[in-house]
Amino acid sequence: MDTRGKRIILCSNSPRRRELLAGLGIDFQVDTGSDFEEHFGRTDLHPELVPQALAIGKSNGFHRPLEEDEILITSDTLVICDGRIMGKPSGPGEAGEMLRFLSGKTHKVTTAVCIRDSRHMEAASDTAEVTFSTLSDREIDYYIEKYRPFDKAGAYGIQEWIGYIGIPRINGSFYTIMGFPTHLVYELLLKFI
Repeated sequence: MDTRGKRIILCSNSPRRRELLAGLGIDFQVDTGSDFEEHFGRTDLHPELVPQALAIGKSNGFHRPLEEDEILITSDTLVICDGRIMGKPSGPGEAGEMLRFLSGKTHKVTTAVCIRDSRHMEAASDTAEVTFSTLSDREIDYYIEKYRPFDKAGAYGIQEWIGYIGIPRINGSFYTIMGFPTHLVYELLLKFI
């Protein structure tokens, strides 16, 4: 993608987001400097709007003003099941609890993207549905021990072992579930370039 001299900055620690943005053929740099505290304490928001609010918060919390030729990308992903919002687990215990809750159910994954330059900001989100098979405690424990999914919303990565054996059906974008809706990023970036 020709960025027409614009410098793209990805404000994310996620290796998956870096991989997927690179997959769009975009040169970019990573700068994770943000003073935004990531939490979703507001209960007045519909669960599917929370990721967008967090992505905007990350953008607004960026540690410095943007230069004229810079475009900042922030993103956030949450898993929503039976009205419960799930972010990243704090450790093995919470990861196991999340996966046992998701086991045998269909849930939603919403990923939001915020793109901003020195004058404008746009944010949008995409939602996909994921159906989990019924997972045994042994499968859950193996996955947590081997893959340590503590940096992933809902305690899983669809592109990992658990996706191979435990996700028979999705409805929506695979990349939204991975945490970066590439089609949406591309569409929004075109407005800024």
